[in-house]
Amino acid sequence: MRDLTDAMQDYLKEIHKLRMEGRKATTSAIAERMAVRPPSVTAMVKRLTALGLAEHAPYRGVELTPSGERVALEVIRHHRLLEQYLAQALGLSLDAVHTEADRLEHALSEELEARIDRSLGYPTHDPHGDPIPDAKLRIDRAHLRTLASLEPGEEATIRRVPGDDDELLRYLTKLALVPGKKVKLRRSEPFGGPLIVRIGKAEHAISRELAEGIGVT
Repeated sequence: MRDLTDAMQDYLKEIHKLRMEGRKATTSAIAERMAVRPPSVTAMVKRLTALGLAEHAPYRGVELTPSGERVALEVIRHHRLLEQYLAQALGLSLDAVHTEADRLEHALSEELEARIDRSLGYPTHDPHGDPIPDAKLRIDRAHLRTLASLEPGEEATIRRVPGDDDELLRYLTKLALVPGKKVKLRRSEPFGGPLIVRIGKAEHAISRELAEGIGVT
């Protein structure tokens, strides 16, 4: 992994995440995630393919090879371990840990990674509820229900929230819609209207799109 640029590692990470979301890693989808133009994606995919890390299949988008998958999982492990360390050991808020982890993930040595993992008690999930690959790069593939899937009157515990949008995380924190909190679906407004949820004694209206991105059990 040390021979790869930070940009290459970031591309592999985002391609992996797209696939785990059940989406095709098309040129346009990758460009949107990386905030670059499609020609830049095409050029990078060619470089990754030449290195044996990715393959571009017609109608299927970009697929990672086993080698590319290992690199992606290693970067994700660094990122999520750092997020958990920043939150658990240093007390950073949910909306702050993602940006800081982005800055540090490529510089983290394997020795420091192991020390952080051990000091945290070998965590399995980051502060947003995303699974952390273990030292052998095994990752929990379990699927959660979404908040949007609850029936009116049903209660659940939040397990995951979107972790890569600082502004959204500040909003969710303000509403207490964060991992570990109990939430109850009060009602679902008709004709695609918002969902009314209760957290503690407060009720909030949130969009169905946002509710689809919140995992619960």
